Amino acid sequence: METFIDIGLVITSLALIASVILQSKGAGLGGLTGADTGTVFTARRGIEKTLFGATIALSILFFVLAILALVLGL
Repeated sequence: METFIDIGLVITSLALIASVILQSKGAGLGGLTGADTGTVFTARRGIEKTLFGATIALSILFFVLAILALVLGL
C-alpha cells in the first residue's frame, strides 16, 4: 500500500511541476525588454482556465497523498 502511495506522489509531483511550468508564459525573459509584465492581469479563458483548475486539483491531491503517506508511515 505504501508503495502505491509513493508512486502516486511521484507521478502527482511531476504532473504538478509540469502544470506550473506551462502556466509561466515566458515570464523569465519578460524583464529583458524593459516592459513591466507583472502589472498586467488578464482573465483566464479556455486552456488557461483548465490548466489553472488542474493545477489546483493536482496540488490538493499531492497534499492528501503526502498526509496519507505520513499517517501510514507511523
